[in-house]
Amino acid sequence: MRTATTIEGSGGPSWAETVDFAVEAEKLGLDICWVAEAWGSDAPSTLGYLAACTNRMLLGSGVIQLGTRTPVAVAQAAMTLAHMTEGRFLLGLGPSGPQVVEGLHGVPFARPLTRMRETVEIVRGVFAGDKVAYSGEAFAIPLPDGEGRPMRVSMPPVEVPVYLASMSPKMLELTGRVADGWLGTSFVPEGSQAYFAHLDAGLAASGRTRADLDVCQGAEVYFVDDQEELTAYVGERKKELAFSLGGMGSGRTNFYNNAYSRQGWAEVAAEVRERWQAGDREGAAGLVTDEMVLATTLIGTEDMVRERLRVWQDVGVTTVRMYPSGATIPDRLDTLGRAIELVHEVG
Repeated sequence: MRTATTIEGSGGPSWAETVDFAVEAEKLGLDICWVAEAWGSDAPSTLGYLAACTNRMLLGSGVIQLGTRTPVAVAQAAMTLAHMTEGRFLLGLGPSGPQVVEGLHGVPFARPLTRMRETVEIVRGVFAGDKVAYSGEAFAIPLPDGEGRPMRVSMPPVEVPVYLASMSPKMLELTGRVADGWLGTSFVPEGSQAYFAHLDAGLAASGRTRADLDVCQGAEVYFVDDQEELTAYVGERKKELAFSLGGMGSGRTNFYNNAYSRQGWAEVAAEVRERWQAGDREGAAGLVTDEMVLATTLIGTEDMVRERLRVWQDVGVTTVRMYPSGATIPDRLDTLGRAIELVHEVG
């Protein structure tokens, strides 16, 4: 399995510390550094800076959100970064959700599946050096009845792997059909068929197998010394999971809640969401079980984390995207370094 992490330009105490973390992570042997966007700093700017500060590890957008840029603007940013890094860039795309797309960008969160499929088609055409001439359900380039004619982007063609962040069944199937990799989250290995059934259907429809898809799964990683420390740490994480189940997305659309529901926690996920939406944050967190936290993370003693990594590998994870916890940058790097060693041990 390969190793990865995700950072955000505005996600740390300072920009300098965020960069230092990425640079030191590369020295530890990390394979991929993904840069998130969400509602903070943009990903391409951060990636451009990291391109100049790193030499070996791959850099990826994790993710650029649909609706924040035109498909061609996405392709231009990706091509720029691919050339800048001499082939070390991975393009990660995600549909996001209505709260960010509509609430922050003022763009309708409509037909995300169609928009994702067409975006990938347009982006890949731009990568190949084609003139952009596209007539779809969501995009029409050049603008019909306008003065524009099909144009090429004036950069040399480049190959850029495309990863999709997907959680819903139809988006997972599309990922299997068209993507080079899957950026997954809220992943429970024991319930992985909730994801893989749809991914595999898409792969089969395009004449491919699981070997053609990089399964990149993310999880927090943290090491404890004993059961007492484990119990205390898991307890602290319950409110964060309650936020994901109850507060991520809009009042009607929460992909994280749906993902947990499909993996065996439908009843408790619904109750957590109801309490969170009603303003009862503590009550929502109190419903989250230890099992729910541990099932989707790499938290525990070294032996526990090693065994959990074996489970991930056995179900088909090919890249482990780790979010190391720690009070300081050195603490987080120490955790990441230990985790990288365990991944290498497992294979």
